[in-house]
Amino acid sequence: MTTLFAETALLPDGWADNVLIEYDRDGWIVGVDAFKARPAENPEAEIAAGPLVPGMPNIHSHAFQRAMAGLTERASGHKDNFWNWRETMYRFLSQIGPEEMEALAAQVYVDMLKAGYTSVGEFHYIHHQRDGHPYEDRALLSRQIIRAALETGIGITHMPVLYAYGGFGEKPPSEGQKRFINTVPQIMRIVEEIHGEYHNTPQVTVGLAHHSLRAVSPEMLREGTAAVRELLPDAPIHIHAAEQMGEVEGCVEWSGLRPVEWLMENANIDSKWCLVHCTHVTEGEIGRLAQAGAVAGLCPTTEANLGDGIFPLVEYFQAGGIFAIGSDSHVTVSVMEELRWLEYVQRLVRRERTLIKGHDIASVGATLYDRALSGGARALGRKTGRIEIGHRADFVVLDSQIPVMTGKLRDHILDAAIFAANQNPVRDVMAGGRWVVKNHRHKREDVILEKFRKVMAKLK
Repeated sequence: MTTLFAETALLPDGWADNVLIEYDRDGWIVGVDAFKARPAENPEAEIAAGPLVPGMPNIHSHAFQRAMAGLTERASGHKDNFWNWRETMYRFLSQIGPEEMEALAAQVYVDMLKAGYTSVGEFHYIHHQRDGHPYEDRALLSRQIIRAALETGIGITHMPVLYAYGGFGEKPPSEGQKRFINTVPQIMRIVEEIHGEYHNTPQVTVGLAHHSLRAVSPEMLREGTAAVRELLPDAPIHIHAAEQMGEVEGCVEWSGLRPVEWLMENANIDSKWCLVHCTHVTEGEIGRLAQAGAVAGLCPTTEANLGDGIFPLVEYFQAGGIFAIGSDSHVTVSVMEELRWLEYVQRLVRRERTLIKGHDIASVGATLYDRALSGGARALGRKTGRIEIGHRADFVVLDSQIPVMTGKLRDHILDAAIFAANQNPVRDVMAGGRWVVKNHRHKREDVILEKFRKVMAKLK
């Protein structure tokens, strides 16, 4: 057993002082005692260098897209939107093979850990070779992603993506989509192989994602969901939903229903599901999504970058809806910025302040952090997000030496970190019982950065 002492730590019931935490060699918390004696009376305990909070889950990642950050901000001379950004993305990924995939994923996972994310949901839809033919090992690129996660130390929920069509009504896929295409048996073969290989590795969880209603048929969605439920009854299932108005209009033309409405009517949505984006939803859809206990996976920096729109978070929150955050395309990688954007865009729309706050927590920062922790743990199907016995030892030490953090206590710590810290307030990070970031540096960042630079030079 290993012991960690924190002068102040965020526990499930709120902040506590003089907290002693025990965790085992596999990264599971086995003891939490608050208001214990000072470190001098616990000489075996390591001392956290600042306020201790649970590590944040990042519920939506396309790892390779981090390499595109800053490369898609040039005007084309036409109306630029999500759809022509997507064509650029297709051209970019056509250059990525197994070596490149692993190097790009490892770099963004280092970035995530340094930002305070301790687990990630990888929504992985690139399965085949550059020409669209399967690798001899159909799970090769999934293995590269998981290798990157294990090298960096981040916990991962790996979700191979079912993708078969180029548009609603089973339209043929485009040239740019040829690396994504699988049948249900083919995608389940990847799921089964990855689960079989890693089911005894606590840092790896396996789920399934349906790319979107435009990329799978109703029959495939039902078949794929049933197959993963039979193999892994508690596995998370994710799907992109209602990100763009073009998607909503296409879904209505195809089915007479909006995407979230269609899912609620036809997919038996429950607490194991995460609907990513849900940008364009009606009041009725908000209520049904909240009632189902599904997670709304919100990615505000990507949604802003792509011009998606604004999720009606205030109404959803008031309906009891569960949400989590993801960095998606990784145009930026910052826990604090995602949470700040969640609140700020609502303030701009409603012209009010302090909108996302709980009945029992007046602090907006603490409310956002707490709800994103619990929603993220649910969305990833991982025992994380709480400093509590039986959960993963995923901790973030905040840097109290940053001037804006000076003198802040309890909930004001998170308010300052989210709304006032211009520099990254994450000092140290533990993922699965192992320190992976110390004093703002990842233990393998030089090696991983060198591999990333070589890949970027090749892609250039």
